[in-house]
Amino acid sequence: MQFTSVSDFLAMGGYGFYVWLSYGVSALLLILLVVASKRQHTAVIKHILARQKRENKLRQAAVQQKQQQNQQQNQASALANNANLEVKHVNDSNEVSS
Repeated sequence: MQFTSVSDFLAMGGYGFYVWLSYGVSALLLILLVVASKRQHTAVIKHILARQKRENKLRQAAVQQKQQQNQQQNQASALANNANLEVKHVNDSNEVSS
């Protein structure tokens, strides 16, 4: 189809309203799709970063808890060793004095 003027092109043989409306709606929907996709992408990235931050905090807390447990076990072992040494010392003192 050839058009002799710009107004004929815009009129599209009497169907211009429907043609341009369909182009406009399509363009609008594509723009909305791009905007929605970018927003969703940003939200997903924020969610992933928050989750990683939370997981890192949990890992650090687990490491700290394990370190505290090791320290408590070491202290308990040291106390038990000291108690055993004191008992041996008392036993040795009793044997020497007997």
